Amino acid sequence: MQRPPSLANRAARPRTTIGLTPLIDVVFILLVFFMLASKFVDWRAIEIDAPVRSGGGGGMEGAVLLQIREGDLRLSGVALSLDELRARLREQHGQNLEQRVLIQPAPGVSLQRAVMVLEQVVEAGLTNVSFSHRPEK
Repeated sequence: MQRPPSLANRAARPRTTIGLTPLIDVVFILLVFFMLASKFVDWRAIEIDAPVRSGGGGGMEGAVLLQIREGDLRLSGVALSLDELRARLREQHGQNLEQRVLIQPAPGVSLQRAVMVLEQVVEAGLTNVSFSHRPEK
């Protein structure tokens, strides 16, 4: 008795298998790559206290007001650029590093711009920094 042609061809072909060893190697290499790459990320945290709306949380007496606007910055009412800010803060308050700085962003100012200004203030050596809200009219 002869086999049908389809069964004869199936028996003559070698059976193909998929090896898992190359797949495991690739997954291991990817795992090691991402473990090493994650070590180079620079995570920095900025501690910010929420502004106090009312109460006696240390008023503005003796503080320097730094206003962040769309186009410029104002330090105690004087307009200056972001590049000039650190030098001006060091120059004016170099002896008094406990000088309080109130940062007041205008509505519509991006968070990135506020953080860049905050970094300039901290790099100038001033650590008593807080954000102030704009009083409602």
